[in-house]
Parts: sequence; structure tokens; C-alpha cells
Amino acid sequence: MSDGAKVDWCGVDNTTQVAIPSDPLKRVIGQDEAVTLARIAAKQRRHLLLVGPPGTGKSMIAQALALHLSRPTQEIRVVHNPENPERPLVEVKNEDEVGKESQSREFAEGELIEPINAPINVAERLGYRCRNCGAYSSPKERTCIKCQKLKSAEAVANNNPFGDLVTGLFEQMNVPGLASAAGKERVTTTRTRFGKEEVVVFEKCGEMIRVLDQDALEKRRDWERQSPRKVLVRLDRNPFVLATGSSETELLGDVRHDPYGGHAQLGTQPYDRVVPGAIHEAHEGVLFLDELPHLGHLQRFILTAMQERRFPISGRNPQSAGASVKVENVPCNFIFVGACNIQDLEQVLSPLRSRVCGNGYEVLVNTAMPDTPENRNSLVQFIAQEIISDGRIPHADASAIEAIIKEARVRANKVDNIGAALTLRLRELGGLIRAAGDLAVVEDAELINAKHIAKAVVRSKTAEEQINDRYGSYTKGLGTDISSAQKERSPYYFWNETKDSMFH
Repeated sequence: MSDGAKVDWCGVDNTTQVAIPSDPLKRVIGQDEAVTLARIAAKQRRHLLLVGPPGTGKSMIAQALALHLSRPTQEIRVVHNPENPERPLVEVKNEDEVGKESQSREFAEGELIEPINAPINVAERLGYRCRNCGAYSSPKERTCIKCQKLKSAEAVANNNPFGDLVTGLFEQMNVPGLASAAGKERVTTTRTRFGKEEVVVFEKCGEMIRVLDQDALEKRRDWERQSPRKVLVRLDRNPFVLATGSSETELLGDVRHDPYGGHAQLGTQPYDRVVPGAIHEAHEGVLFLDELPHLGHLQRFILTAMQERRFPISGRNPQSAGASVKVENVPCNFIFVGACNIQDLEQVLSPLRSRVCGNGYEVLVNTAMPDTPENRNSLVQFIAQEIISDGRIPHADASAIEAIIKEARVRANKVDNIGAALTLRLRELGGLIRAAGDLAVVEDAELINAKHIAKAVVRSKTAEEQINDRYGSYTKGLGTDISSAQKERSPYYFWNETKDSMFH
């Protein structure tokens, strides 16, 4: 089909009429084999290695795969080990256990009430009620906002240069009324409920008062008896973890430095300084690594984590106080999705590829798709998706859709040398749509039209294409651009090629 021939497609008037699939994998166009294998990977928990040039949908496939997974069911915690603090323990709780603990914790936190609903003597002793006029105000205010007098005995004592001494004496002597009025953060009293006397604690809680009955106090004591712990990987988390370009610490976890060496009274306990890596945060989800070869030697750690489904977290800086801390057997059962370009494939470690092939699939993504009515309709869907996801450009009319499809055919022939095809290098095509949309916005046009697309084709050319258009070739452009001094290879401009360079 020639470039001037009319394009056969679904024939909508504009992209507002195009339905966008709710299934994220159906939004990936032209990659049927990769999408099929992604569905299998999500269902069977298999690994994927996506190979192909940038902008062909590899990242989109990985994200869509994650959305097809079930919600995480486990929460990972690190627990203080009293016998050996530098070897914290790992605790894994399922969804039901986390829910029950959350309810129990809420119960142990008691009930919040308005100060006006608390007993008068309690409200006064906590500093919410003025003992002079009975007005209520924030406990942060020492002076009553109504009568301008000091609200409580605590304020009177603090207003006396010997107040602290006198208040402390009353507390030690346990003088009723005066000791409790010394401004404590909590008041303990008793009440009769259902014919039974019980202990009740009232605590300051901002502008409210927290009430802890006997059951809540018992729950709180149970919590306090447990070893301190920290949530390492939350139950409610994103199942898709993008680890592209991560450092060793970001990828594998670390233990933060403590200048006090984790001293019990001065420093921070080792369990509280443990930081999870991306491989742990991806537990039960997807770990996506684009440009995989750039990870270098860290690929072997990914391999170990894939094999064992557990990976320890330890301090990675030998000069840090965290270097002696290690947490064994931290779960990291993830689906690995890696991506790389064809020329970088040989830089992916063979054992890692073997692991993917042994429990997953390698996929060479398509760079073009046949120019058929069905695929043209898919491309129209892509145009609508790009406009909606951008959110700052208007929709495209029929003439713009036709122009974009023609441009997709031109690019498939020009870049990939494939005739009767539509390009799947969709990132560049998406850039063309946005450039045309910007032109439409500047002109206050309601819809993107074919004229905007034609202008955008020129405007969205790469720097190399613009050099070729202007000078005829990249070499001629370079010769025109540099000065005579540069032509003589001045050390200033070619510092990395001189014999005296500090990098040689």
C-alpha cells in the first residue's frame, strides 16, 4: 500500500469514541506472544526476559503483569533479638494475623473522648479545664482563655521559682489533690461498672483524652512484654517494584549507621536500622530491571535471590556500625522481569539466563506489526491511550488518526526496513502525538488534525536527522560546527584523548 493510499481503519470521528480496555495487558498492542507469556507468568509465577529496542512496550508489559497478580498476603517484620541484638530475627505474618493484631492494637489504644465528657477532676488535672471558671481550652495553654488566670495547680507551681521543688515534694509525699495536679500526662483513677470496680487511666492525646479501661490496659501490657519489632515490608504494598539503576544498597538492603554503635541507652537498636532492598519489597510481586546488563556483578545476587527465595540483609559499608548486623532468611519470593537491548544480550550473565529459561521464558519483542485492519484499529487504540495518559492535549480527529497511521507505516519501512507494516517503536510515536497535541493547544484547536501531525513530524526529528537535513551528513555538520582551534584537536576539547590526561 502506497503512502498516499487511504488508510482502512475503524472509522471513528475522533479518539473520544475509542474504548480503552480495562485489562492493562490488552492495552499493549502488537506484542501478542509477549502478552500471552506475561499472562502465563502471572498465573504460574514464571520469570521473563524481554529483549528488544527501547520504546517497544517492555516496561508496560512488566507493569501490566504485576496488575494481574493477587494482592500480597504476607507482612515481613524484623524483631529485636535480646540474646544477640546484632542478629535480629525475621517474623512473617499472614493477612489474618495482621488483621487480628491491628484490631488488638486499636483496642489497646483505648477510646478517645472530648475533654468535656471526662470527669471534671480529671479534665482539670490534665490541664483541659480551668479550676477557676470551668472553661475548657487546650492543655498547651497555661492561662485560661476566658478568665486569664492560671488554669491549674501545675501552672501555679511552674510560675513559682521553687515550683519544681515543691511539686516534686508533693509527688513523693503522695499528697492527694496536689500531687496529681502536678501536671502528669496521665491520671489513674477507679470507676464502678456493672457493679464491679475497675482501674481506669486517662491520658493526654492532643486536644482529646484517651481512656484506657482495665481490658485495654491488659492488652497494652501484653504489647509491652513483646520484643520490639519493625515492619520491614508492609502488607499493603505495590506488587510492582522498579529497580532499574539501583545501587547495591537499594537493591539488596542495608543496615543504617549509628554513631553510638547501637548502645541500649544512647543509640538505635540494630533491628530498627535494618532497611529492606528492592528484592525484599518485591516479595510476592514483580521485580522489574530494565537495562539489565548495567547491573554488572550485582546480577549474581539476583540469581541467588531467585534460587533461594530468601536473601539476608547486612550492613554493606565496612566503616559503618551496621557492618556487624545481619538478618538471615529475609523472604524475597518475586517474579523476575528483566529487559535489555539485543546488543546487550551477551552481557547478561549466563547463569541468570539459565535460571530464567529453567523457570520462565525469554521473549524477543516485535518492532513492527503487519499492516492489517485489525492492527490499524489497535494503533487507533494506542493513540487514544496516549492522549488520555498525557492529560494535557486534546483528542485527535479522523484526519490526524489517518496521518499517524501513515507515519507508522513510513517508520516501519524506514527504521526496520519492513514493508506493509506498522511500527511498534511506540515511544517515538507517542512523542509525535504529544508534539502535535502541543501545537493544537497553542492554536486553541479543539482537536488534533492532520496539519498538526505534519508539523509535528518535522518538529519531532532527532538531532541527527536535523543535522542531515541541514548539512547533508553528520560529518559535514561536525566540520561546520567546530572552530579551527578545535580542528587542531585542542586539549581543552579533547582532554580525554591527550597523553597528559590524568585519566591515562
